[in-house]
Amino acid sequence: MTLQTKKGYCITSEYPERLLMAEFEAPQRQATDTLMLTGFWYRALPADQVHRNQVRKAMLLEIPLVIGRDRAGRAFALRDACPHRGMPLHCGRFDGENLECSYHGWQFDVHNGQCQAIPSLTSDQNLRVDRIYAGSFPCQEQDGFVWAFIPDAGPQGAGFTAPGEAPEAAPQIEKFSDQFKTAYLTANMPVSIDHGIIGLMDPAHGPFVHQAWWWRTRHSIHEKKKNFEPIPNGFRMSAHTPSSNSAPYRLLRLYAEAESITTTIDFVLPNLRREVIRAGKYWFSSLTTVTPIWRNQCRIDVVAAWNIFRWLPFGPELLKSVFAKFVEQDRRTMELQAEGLRHNPHLMLIDDADRPAKWYFQLKAAHVEAKRTGGEMKHPMSGPVTLRWRS
Repeated sequence: MTLQTKKGYCITSEYPERLLMAEFEAPQRQATDTLMLTGFWYRALPADQVHRNQVRKAMLLEIPLVIGRDRAGRAFALRDACPHRGMPLHCGRFDGENLECSYHGWQFDVHNGQCQAIPSLTSDQNLRVDRIYAGSFPCQEQDGFVWAFIPDAGPQGAGFTAPGEAPEAAPQIEKFSDQFKTAYLTANMPVSIDHGIIGLMDPAHGPFVHQAWWWRTRHSIHEKKKNFEPIPNGFRMSAHTPSSNSAPYRLLRLYAEAESITTTIDFVLPNLRREVIRAGKYWFSSLTTVTPIWRNQCRIDVVAAWNIFRWLPFGPELLKSVFAKFVEQDRRTMELQAEGLRHNPHLMLIDDADRPAKWYFQLKAAHVEAKRTGGEMKHPMSGPVTLRWRS
């Protein structure tokens, strides 16, 4: 399958063995695609920003949403447009149960979008109000975020009907004990979803972007070897010993008195990066997402849970400040990158450091092709692979 972008670039998911070998021997020219995948859960807003009996607007995949909580505290997500004349629903009055459009007073149940009242109707007009729906999305709250499930679009001009159920629950962070701390961080990135994601999985930028005396420097660059394996809808960096050129890992080994520390990192479509660090009875787990807002803007959300240094005063605040430094370095880098991307340069991906990025594009194309044909998704990885790079 080939995905054709608006600018005429192509991303091909069909890799004959001969072509595959050739691309491993030379840099591959690559341009990203702005296709945003539907049929998945996406983080909408931090849960502490969504208050009872109030609504907030949000944007996901260029779809305007209104997010809120009813009087019982349950979160909901509606398309932020009245189906009558398109007035943004977040401008209306919310009584904790129904949301009223500020233009003509149409009222909608916030959990299923069903119209409850149209004030302009007279007693002799028999319009079936209950057949009218505002767009509604499955909504769940997990690990400090409100998630919305964005389904595949219906037929053009079909209007909205009663919402369907999401095929599975919203993603959660893996946890390995009953007692733990959590923290989250969010930041906007001025690049497309593809650049946000391949930046997230890029193993070679650390010594140049994330320099710090307590983390790593250019002088700490050395050769690394990591094993990868296919998993459903994604790939895994198999359990391995963390980098020896990072002071926090050396400190953790002393603190945990563990014989070994292992890290496992997963990437799963459409935008999930899971990382789990285990050191004896201690653990650290994170779930990072890159959410498309517009075609040229995405948002990175990092949520972490851990039982390491749980006794440490201001532990969450300290960890959040460390995360904030890393994310700000990435945000600034992508801000500068956006200047170059504005001129549509030719791009390339090389082996082995950029192989995860290639897998991402292949996974994305394979997912779209499977939807188109109704067949099974063809995974781009046939089995375990060992990659080497310097960082």
